[in-house]
Amino acid sequence: MLSGYHHEDTMTLIESVQTCFQKFVTFDGTARRSEYWWFSLFNFIVACVLGLISMKLYYLYALVALLPGLAVTVRRLHDTDRSAWWMLIGLVPIVGGIALLVFMCQDSRPSRYGATPAYAV
Repeated sequence: MLSGYHHEDTMTLIESVQTCFQKFVTFDGTARRSEYWWFSLFNFIVACVLGLISMKLYYLYALVALLPGLAVTVRRLHDTDRSAWWMLIGLVPIVGGIALLVFMCQDSRPSRYGATPAYAV
């Protein structure tokens, strides 16, 4: 069993997508790793499929998913007790993207941004 991993704290793909689109402009609070990564996987798959079908659909979906993606990234940073400003580190070539990836992979920490959510599976 992984350190800090609790089954009741994870979300399913469907729960994650629903939560992210329902909280599409909610930049406060926190988001667990499962919420962030399931939503990222969903966006990747949808973008690939739409890109194969039509670039217009791809761009339309990119616009629709932009705010929910930013919001869940901010909440995920909050869950690791980091400010949303840390998202800007991704603008630093190569190293910034790697640092942001590491932040997104880290386990939850006690946070000044609110209680860490517990999701029932």
